[in-house]
Amino acid sequence: MERQIDTMTFSVEQANKIMATQCPFCSVQCKMEVVEDLSGSRPAYQVTAIPNKASEGRLCVKGMNAYQHAVSRERLLHPMMRKDGALTRVSWEEALEAVSSRFTELQTKHGADTIGLYGGGSLTNESAYLLGKFARVALKTKYIDYNGRFCMSAAASAGVKTFGIDRGLTFAMSDIPMAECIILAGTNIAECQPTLMPYFTRAKDNGAVIIAIDPRASATVSIADIHLQVKPGMDAALVNAMLKVIVDEKLTDEEFIRNRTKGFDAVKEHVSSLNLEEIADYTGVSIELIRKAAIQFGKARTGMVFTARGVEQHADGHMAVRNFLNMVLATGKIGRAGCGYGAVTGQGNGQGGREHGQKADQLPGYRLIENPDDRAYVAGVWGIDPNDLPGKGVSAYEMMELVHGGTIKGLFVMGSNPIVSNPNATLVEEALERAEFLVVADMFLSETAKLADIVLPVSAYLENEGTMTNLEGRVLLRPAGRSAPGEVRHDWQILCDLAYSLGKEQYFPFRQSEEIFNELRVASRGGIADYYGITYDRLRKEEGIYWPCPALDHPGTPRLFGERFAHQDGLAVFQQVDHQSPAEQPSEEYPLYLTNGRLLSHYLTGVQTRRSPVLAAREIENVLEIHPLTARKHRLEDGALASVRSSRGTVIVRTKFTSAIREDTLFIPMHWGDAQNVNRVTNDLLDPNCRMPDFKTSAVRIQPLAEYLLEQKGRMTN
Repeated sequence: MERQIDTMTFSVEQANKIMATQCPFCSVQCKMEVVEDLSGSRPAYQVTAIPNKASEGRLCVKGMNAYQHAVSRERLLHPMMRKDGALTRVSWEEALEAVSSRFTELQTKHGADTIGLYGGGSLTNESAYLLGKFARVALKTKYIDYNGRFCMSAAASAGVKTFGIDRGLTFAMSDIPMAECIILAGTNIAECQPTLMPYFTRAKDNGAVIIAIDPRASATVSIADIHLQVKPGMDAALVNAMLKVIVDEKLTDEEFIRNRTKGFDAVKEHVSSLNLEEIADYTGVSIELIRKAAIQFGKARTGMVFTARGVEQHADGHMAVRNFLNMVLATGKIGRAGCGYGAVTGQGNGQGGREHGQKADQLPGYRLIENPDDRAYVAGVWGIDPNDLPGKGVSAYEMMELVHGGTIKGLFVMGSNPIVSNPNATLVEEALERAEFLVVADMFLSETAKLADIVLPVSAYLENEGTMTNLEGRVLLRPAGRSAPGEVRHDWQILCDLAYSLGKEQYFPFRQSEEIFNELRVASRGGIADYYGITYDRLRKEEGIYWPCPALDHPGTPRLFGERFAHQDGLAVFQQVDHQSPAEQPSEEYPLYLTNGRLLSHYLTGVQTRRSPVLAAREIENVLEIHPLTARKHRLEDGALASVRSSRGTVIVRTKFTSAIREDTLFIPMHWGDAQNVNRVTNDLLDPNCRMPDFKTSAVRIQPLAEYLLEQKGRMTN
C-alpha cells in the first residue's frame, strides 16, 4: 500500500504559462520566469529575470540556462536497483521495500549507527529538516552530515564563537554600497555569485576602496584597488600583520571595544609583538601593501569584510576567520549601516541547509543535539522521548572514513555527489565501493549514483516547491511550476515514503511541503535561527523574510548586532590567533602549492551544469591554471595535458597559462569527476575546530602527461 501525496497536474495550456521560480544554483537565489512553449514540434523555453530585493532582477549565465538540466533527456525517471551487477528499472514499491528491509537488517545485526545519511546544501529547508528528523527518528542513527560541511563550517563555527550566532551576512545586501572600505578575502564573487557584483560596483561609484586577498588575480580582483596576493593558507598571518598596523596607528575603536567586546587585550599584546618583515616574507605580501590595506580599512568610517572558501577551506580556516572577525571588532565596523561581516555562502541553500538538522551536532533552529534543553524541546515537537534521540555524529569526510573502515555499512546519499566533492576522493570511491548497501537519491546518474545499489529519482527546482535561505539569511519561497516527469518524486516525499515502509509513518504524515515548513517553524521556535514568524503566505506577499523572525507580526531582522551580540552577556569575543604554516608544505618531491575553486559556467561537482548544453559548451573540460614561468620550469606547453600528483593521487588536466596566479601556485576547478577530479589530490587534513578539510593547500608535483605515463609504465615493468 502506498501513501497518497497531493500532486500537481498541468494541462498543455497551463504548461505554456509562465512558471515563476528561482535559480537552483548559488546563494543569491535569483528569481526568474521560465516560459515553456509546446506549440512547436519540440518544446521551446524563454527565461527572464523577475525583479526582487535580493538580485534586483539580475540573472547570470547559469540561471539563464538552469532549465536545461531540468528538461534533460539524461534525467532519472524511474527507481533503479542493481541486479546481476547492473542498475535495472524497478517499481517504487520494490525499491522502497528493499531500502527499508536492508536498513532494518543491517541495524538489527550491527546496531542503529551502522547506517549513515549524507545530505546536501542545495536541498530545500523542508527536505534538509526532514532528512535530519528521518535520521534521528526513523533510523535513530547519529551519523548524519552533509556537503555543506565543506562550504560554511569554518565561517559558521567562527561566527558562533565570536558573535554567538552564525548567519552568512550580518547585514542586508542593500547595505553594501554604504561601505567605504570592503575586504574580499578568498572570494571570487564575479564568477561564483555574479549577480552580486553590482552592489560592489555601486560601492566603488560611491568612493569605496576595495581590497582583494587572493593568490590569483581572479575576475573579482579586477575591481579591487589593492590586491594582496597572499600565499595559500597564510591568511591568518596576513590579518595579524594588518591588525598590528591598525593597533600601532591607533585606528582601533576604543569605545566599541570597551562597551561591546571582551578579550581584546590579549589580541593587542599578541599582534604588538609581531615582526612585519617576517610576516611579509612569510605571506608573500609586501610591508607596503599590508600597511596600505590596513590603514585604508582602519581609517574608513564604514567597512565590511567578506570571506569565502579561499580563507575557510584550510586546516586553520576557523582561526583564520576568527582573525578577520578580530579586525572587524577592533575597528567597530559591525551592527550599523555600511558595516559588518559576510561569509559568502556557496550553495543555493547552504545557509538554511545548516540551520535545521543536517549537521552532525545540530537540531532545528541551530539547537545543539548534546544540549539537554534543546533535545527536550525538539523531542517534544517530534513526539518522542528525548532519551531516544541519538548523540552527535561525525563530519562528512569522517563519515567516508567510517564507511571505508566498515563502521558505517549502509549509506543513504541525498542531493550530493561525495565521490567528487570530498578530499582524497580515491579513498572515498573505495569506501563507497566497499559499502554493503548504498542508496542514492538524485536527478542524474552521478559519479556516486553509478556505484549505488538503489537509485531513487528526485524532482528538479522547477517541480519542487519549498523554501530556501539565501546568503543574507533571507528566507524565500520557491514555487513549483510544473509536474515532475516519469515516476520522479520529491526528496521530502521519498523520506516520508521510506518512513512509512519502516513503520514510522506517524512521525512523517506530510502531504505538502508547507506542512513540513509549519512543523519546522515550531521546531525552530526560540532557537538561534528562529523561523516561527515566517509563513508561506507571508513569503508570497513580502518577497522573503530575514531570520530571526520570532513572531507572526515580527518584520524579520535584516541587520544583526545593532545593540548586542548573541552571547548571553551580549558581548562579542576576541580570540588571539597564532598563525601557523600550512600543514602540507612544498618539498623537493612536491614543489608547488595546489588550490582549487569554481568557474562561472559550472556549479559544485557539475552534475547539473554539465547536463546543460550551453554551460557545458563554455567549459568542456577541466583546466590547470599555471604561471608561464612555472610551466617552463616543468617542461609544459600551453594547452597540453599534464598530470598533477600529490601523496594521495593524480589528476589529469589541460594546462592554461596565466600570469594572474602566483608562480608557486597551481589552480584547478572542482566541477569534474573521474580522471579530471581535482579532489583526487587534495589534502584530507581536517580543521580541529570545525572539521573543514584542507582543500586549498596541497603540495603537488606536475609533469607532462607523456612523461607521467612513461614513468608509470616503468614502475609497472619493474
